[in-house]
Parts: sequence; structure tokens; C-alpha cells
Amino acid sequence: MATFTATAEQRPRGGILIRLPFDPDDEWGTKAEHHITGTVGGCRIRGAVRSQPGGAVLELGPAWARDWPGEAGVEVAVELVPEGPQSSSMGDDVAAAFAAAPAARAFFDALPTFYRNNFARPIEAAKRPETRARRIAQMIAALKDERREY
Repeated sequence: MATFTATAEQRPRGGILIRLPFDPDDEWGTKAEHHITGTVGGCRIRGAVRSQPGGAVLELGPAWARDWPGEAGVEVAVELVPEGPQSSSMGDDVAAAFAAAPAARAFFDALPTFYRNNFARPIEAAKRPETRARRIAQMIAALKDERREY
């Protein structure tokens, strides 16, 4: 979990922007996009951290800002944690499969939580080792082909 304070900045098209005081790739592993959950100023959020010139940012749109009691320019407490299953926490057998297929891992890590959950659930639900191994192989094949499901 990353905990810090930041100044809520006004976005050009409404909503707010939070600049992260750290590199999310260093904190959570290199990914094209970091899907996160947590709180900003005590209000729950879900979103994606994106890199841009000057560092990583979390953008919260006008609909979210409409219900937020704060305003741009104020200091807010921020707590962020990666959302959903992470490739690094799915077990040694999955880690070995990802080590053998780095492109599959990169594609998995870039997927939104919904798709990562759809890959992880059947693997975790397998009762027999051979079923788990077959499902891992199916997942890796789908990810190599950049398919969001198998």
C-alpha cells in the first residue's frame, strides 16, 4: 500500500488530478497501466495510474469530483493499492509459467482487474494438480495471443 499526501489539482475538463510522489513501476512492478483502488481524502476510489511527462498521475473525473466534499488546491491523504490479482501473487507454478513467457506476463499485468480475475479464478479453483497445470497452460496460450479470455 502506498500512503502519502498530495495537492488535488484541477483537471482541464473537470475533476481532479493527483500526482504520485513515487514511480509506480518501482513500487508495484513495471506495467503499461496500474489499476488501483484506495482512498483520496477519505473517499473510496478505483482507477488507473498513468505515466505522463513529469511523473505518474491519478485522474478522477468530474462525476467522482461532484460527490467529493473537497476541492482543487487542498492537501489530501491518499492511500493506493494495486487492484485485483497480481502476477507476482498467483503461486510458484504460475510464476514459473510467466517467467517462461514474459510477453504473456506483461499482457496479463496490463489487463483491467475484471480480466485478470477471470484468468485467476479457474486456476485457483482447480482441485487437482493436472487441472491446475492445464488451466495455467491455457491462460499462457491466450495471453501470448493477447486474448483477454480463454
